[in-house]
Amino acid sequence: MTEEALEQFYQENLEERLIQNIAKELHFSLEEAMDCYYRSKLARMIQEGKDGVQYLDYRALTAFFMEMEKIDRKSE
Repeated sequence: MTEEALEQFYQENLEERLIQNIAKELHFSLEEAMDCYYRSKLARMIQEGKDGVQYLDYRALTAFFMEMEKIDRKSE
């Protein structure tokens, strides 16, 4: 496996875990979480490999996502 392929594999798994965690934390459906995530600045940063953000833990990225997008948790 090439370094580029390995990086792509890691990024895809990161985004999957991140979207699942966004859905869980915000009580969104997976579709809502995907829509919010892929429209976000964070998604662009991860895609571009900006500031090494793609190497952070998905839980930290969830908090970062909510802060960047000014999203409050839905009440349970």
